[in-house]
Amino acid sequence: MARWPAPGRCKRRLASSLGAAAAARIQARLTRHTLAVARRVSSQLGLELVLAVDGLGPRAARRWGGALGADRCLLQGQGGLGLRMHRQFLRAAAEGAGRVVVIGSDLPRLEGGDLAAAFEALNRRPAVLGPADDGGYWLLGLRRPDPWLLAGMAWGSAQVLAQTLAVMAHRGVEPALLPWRGDLDRGEDLRPWR
Repeated sequence: MARWPAPGRCKRRLASSLGAAAAARIQARLTRHTLAVARRVSSQLGLELVLAVDGLGPRAARRWGGALGADRCLLQGQGGLGLRMHRQFLRAAAEGAGRVVVIGSDLPRLEGGDLAAAFEALNRRPAVLGPADDGGYWLLGLRRPDPWLLAGMAWGSAQVLAQTLAVMAHRGVEPALLPWRGDLDRGEDLRPWR
């Protein structure tokens, strides 16, 4: 999932410390990195790489997705992050996918092994999470969609991972956990990346 990297329309928390133009350049670079990693893994594992875009119309989104090497590009649609993520799981399940992994495009240290491990974990568990240092998560994988897993989360807060794990426990879903990673939301998050 990615936002079109236009100044003022992406990475708002990062833009507050670096400026909108710099944040947009960083978003563009991170999106290229994410798609390059995902493209390599999808070709190795025989998976479809779908880019879900926010901030563009359908034709422009398809052009951008094609330029980035996505197999398919579609719009995220309206609503909060949980609804937009759930929509991706529903769409994939309706198309017959048995394992779906959703990632954002703000993880500078994303590696192919991370994505391969997520798909492998879904062979053994119904869900997989990649915990983020800020209390959220950088990856969510499911074998089947569950609308309750993403509803009512305090998106963008340090409680998202804990809330999601609590809902999963209540729903009887035992997730696999990948290694902790730092995503890039604020200016200070750039230090390790540099």
